[in-house]
Amino acid sequence: MDASVLIESFAEFAGQKNIDRPTMIRILEDVFRTMIRKKYETDDNFDIIINVDKGDLEIWRFREIVDDNSEDIWEHDKISLTEARKIEPDFEIGEEVAEEVKIEDFGRRAVMTARQTLIQKVKDLEKDILFEKYKDLVGEIINGEVYQVLSREVLLIDAEGNEISIPKSEQIHKDRFRKGDSVRAIVDRVEMVNGNPKIILSRTSGVFLERLFESEVPEVYDGLITIRKVVREPGERAKVAVESYDDRIDPVGACVGMKGSRIHSIVRELQNENIDVINFTDNKELYITRALSPAKISNIVIDEDGERVSVYLKPDQVSLAIGKGGQNIKLASRLVGMEIDVFRELGEYEEEDVDLEEFSDEIEDWVIDELKRIGLDTAKSVLALSRDDLIRRTDLEEETVDNILGVIKTEFEHE
Repeated sequence: MDASVLIESFAEFAGQKNIDRPTMIRILEDVFRTMIRKKYETDDNFDIIINVDKGDLEIWRFREIVDDNSEDIWEHDKISLTEARKIEPDFEIGEEVAEEVKIEDFGRRAVMTARQTLIQKVKDLEKDILFEKYKDLVGEIINGEVYQVLSREVLLIDAEGNEISIPKSEQIHKDRFRKGDSVRAIVDRVEMVNGNPKIILSRTSGVFLERLFESEVPEVYDGLITIRKVVREPGERAKVAVESYDDRIDPVGACVGMKGSRIHSIVRELQNENIDVINFTDNKELYITRALSPAKISNIVIDEDGERVSVYLKPDQVSLAIGKGGQNIKLASRLVGMEIDVFRELGEYEEEDVDLEEFSDEIEDWVIDELKRIGLDTAKSVLALSRDDLIRRTDLEEETVDNILGVIKTEFEHE
C-alpha cells in the first residue's frame, strides 16, 4: 500500500465520520511520527508534509554533515561526510542534508499497522466528540427512535444514528415502548463505559417536566414565569411551584392554559400524570396550604426549628390532604422542604374519643406514628376505617392491624 492509497482511504473514512480537515491532518501526522520514532527512535529532525486532497505525503529527514572521525557522528541529527556524498557528491562538512523518506521504507507491516491505527484514532475521536456533544446537552429534551426493548433498558437511536438508552429506573412505570416509536426524554447523564460513551436519558426526572413546561408554555420559555420547584411521583402525580415577577401574568393560569389546553399535552406525555400547579410564595403557611391542595386546612403550627409542621384539618379533609397512597402529603412535604404531620381537628361530638397515645402501653410507638402519618390520631378515627383500608393505607402487616383493632375495641367495650 503506497502513501496515496493510505491517505485517500483514511480521508474517505474520516469524511464519513464528519471529521474536519485540520483534525484529519493532525491524526495523520501523529501516526506517521509514531512510525518514525519506532524506526529512528526520534522524530525531532523530521518534517512531514501532507496534502489530504491529493493523497500526497512527503517525509523529510534533516542531518548535519560532520567529519568521518567526529564523535558526533552517532547522534541522530548528524551524518558522516562519506555517507552524505553518497547522496550528493559535492556535499561539504557543516552543510545540511535533506533526505526524503518513502513510506515504503518503513515496511509493509508498519504501513498496515498505521492504517489500523488511523481507523482506531478516528473511532476514538468520534467517541470523544459524541461524549462532549451530549455532555453539553445534559438537562435538554431530545427525541429518539426505539430500536430495541430490553428488560433493563430501552435502546434508541438519535437523528445521527447514535445509540442512547433509557434504563428501567428512568422510565415512567406506565411507559410501553415498541420498536419504531418516537420517544421524548431529557439527557440525564453521560458516562464512559469501557471506553465507550453511554448516553442515559430520563423520563422520571423533575427536569423533564420543567422542559416540557418550557416547550408548551411560552411565558416559561421566555422567562416571564419561573418554575421554582418540581416534585414528582412519575406517572402518578406532580406538584409544580411557579412564580411571575409581572403582576399582569397569572402564572398558574398561563401554565394550565385555556380549558387546560397547555397542560393537557404535558399530562399525556407523562402517561396521564396528575399535575398540580401552584403559586409560589415566601409566606410559609400560605405555601403549605397551597401545597396540600385540594384539602382545606383549618390550622397550621410550624415548629421552631422550621423543619416540621403540624396541619389540622376537619375529618372529611384528612384523606384529601394525604391523597392516594400518601402521594399528596409526600409531594407537599418535598415541595415545601418540611415534614408535614396531619391531624384531625376534634369536634364536640368527639369529646369522648381517646387519643392513640393513651394506648402506648399496648401499641408500640412506631405503630402509633404510622397511624398518625395517615391522619389517625384518635381511637374513633381508627375504628372509622375498615380493616382493609387500614392495611392499604399504612405500611402495617395484617396481624399488626388486627392487634390494633382488638386493643381499641376492647377499650370501648370496657367503657
